Amino acid sequence: MSSILSVRNLSVTFDVRRPGAWPWTPPRKLHAVSEVSFELSPGECLGVVGESGSGKSTLARAIVGTIPSSGGNIMFDGADLANMEPRERRVHRRDVQMIFQDPLAALNPRMTVGEIIAEPLITHEPGTPRKDVKARVGALMERVGLLPNLMNRYPHEFSGGQCQRIGIARALILQPKLIICDEPVSALDVSVQAQVINLLMELRRDMGLSMIFIAHDLSVVKHISDRTLVMYLGRVMEMADSKTLTTIPEHPYAQALIASVPIPDPVLERARLRPILEGELPSPLAPPSGCVFRTRCPKAQATCAQAKPVLEDLGDGHQVACPFHAPEKLLAVTG
Repeated sequence: MSSILSVRNLSVTFDVRRPGAWPWTPPRKLHAVSEVSFELSPGECLGVVGESGSGKSTLARAIVGTIPSSGGNIMFDGADLANMEPRERRVHRRDVQMIFQDPLAALNPRMTVGEIIAEPLITHEPGTPRKDVKARVGALMERVGLLPNLMNRYPHEFSGGQCQRIGIARALILQPKLIICDEPVSALDVSVQAQVINLLMELRRDMGLSMIFIAHDLSVVKHISDRTLVMYLGRVMEMADSKTLTTIPEHPYAQALIASVPIPDPVLERARLRPILEGELPSPLAPPSGCVFRTRCPKAQATCAQAKPVLEDLGDGHQVACPFHAPEKLLAVTG
């Protein structure tokens, strides 16, 4: 099956000036995303996990186009989004939509819910009659679990979970092919998280959506995604089928992430192995040479500082960027 999205060697860097530096002083380079590659098939959900600062949100925003990429290709439906002019990219913008982390901050407080959901439709299909716009907004509100008669209310009158449903409806009004979810449930209560996750799974199944789902919680990612990509300091550490990754991870970083997820069984929780990462995430302004994870890796050797590890294909789409990788049987992440 051909891919709907193909990301090849995508990099994103930012210029950062030192406080108080002279204007002619060259800025430092912050490497937020470095040479990330993956494929996404139609109807597939790819989970992206990693610590804060690992480049997950930057990757998502580069694909959507809210920040420019510094190198690489983003092939979406046969078009290279990374190397398009903004006017050319507008044609494809309706097919790639995003759901943001903070549901209330993502909504304009001066607009009613109906106006918020309808805004993309009016922008991309300005000739749509007002009656049809209202009908589509009402139908979509009902589809995401909101009463259509609430469309004249403002965002502050809704709960966090309801605001996220509004954000989902706004993202779906143009019937996109790809939805990028940037930690859409991290700001919600656990019970509300489950409702939103189930809603996204239903919409994905009913509408045939492709999805990139970014989260910290591996149990959530395993529940919703087909494959999972693990990022650290802007680089891909491991990518595999979600079940394989959460039960027999190969990369030391993936093993530590999975071991950090609590198991709701006191006996199993006390008995299981728990590799602990020492130290803090290095600054992306000065990443370690060679393998960026070597400063915290329990398996690091002298050669790790010499060259960047390449993704090794272990078969069945399982890739790992570590020459000293070894599978470790962990208790499965529940979810």
